[in-house]
Amino acid sequence: MPDNKYLSNEGLLSLAIQAAMDAAIPILEIYRQEFTVEMKADNSPLTLADKASHHTIMERLASSGIPVLSEEGRAMPYEERKDWEYLWIVDPLDGTKEFIKKNDEFTVNIALVRNGKPELGVIYVPVLKELYFAAPEFGSWKVISIQAEIKTIDIHALIQSGKRLPVAQSARPFTIVASRSHLNQETQSYIDEILQKFPDAVMISRGSSLKLCQIAEGAADIYPRFAPTMEWDTAAGQAIITHSGGFVNNMESGEEMTYNKENLLNPWFIAGRK
Repeated sequence: MPDNKYLSNEGLLSLAIQAAMDAAIPILEIYRQEFTVEMKADNSPLTLADKASHHTIMERLASSGIPVLSEEGRAMPYEERKDWEYLWIVDPLDGTKEFIKKNDEFTVNIALVRNGKPELGVIYVPVLKELYFAAPEFGSWKVISIQAEIKTIDIHALIQSGKRLPVAQSARPFTIVASRSHLNQETQSYIDEILQKFPDAVMISRGSSLKLCQIAEGAADIYPRFAPTMEWDTAAGQAIITHSGGFVNNMESGEEMTYNKENLLNPWFIAGRK
């Protein structure tokens, strides 16, 4: 880790939370206006909010001295990043389709990855003013009603005002969470198999990384994703799930998903509670 004032996970976590919340300010300004939508080379949508969030986060994280892999950043060759012990993996606006639909289900995701494994995770939900964060020293937490304009991040104060994950749940049926915008036939077939085993099971739909947050909270039991995702879609959520006692595993190997791979496309995966 670079030799600077952010030597501790607490300092890095505070920095990531500040970056995510600062990025939410321009996101919300654009969200409340009319905005145009571009299409990227992979036919995925891009808005001014994605770009504004990316620039804000890059400025904030620069002081850590740790390289940043962002969805909206320049392509970094594997030869350049393969020996990095630490890197930030960032999705400046996860759920752009939800942003365009104006259903409020989009997030800012920031993860610190060490030797291929997500160590710290931050997910901020700008419209709902909900913050999820996790680190080995603290576990996983959710804080509600937190304004993006907060100027100083105090992890211990956030913990005092938050709830540790998973949150105790009253009796409920086995719950499956699935994508609101990307539910394909393969995933539906897997869900149908679960429904045969658990006839009383229910399915809920969420956009962006909120599906991973539902697993971390204990509000859902399983999230199968048999469709393309990228590392920046899942790294922060995986950290939050892992430190809450859950898992995000490669569907084929059953092993924990890893990051900073040569191919940044994730394998199919299953997230759930142990």
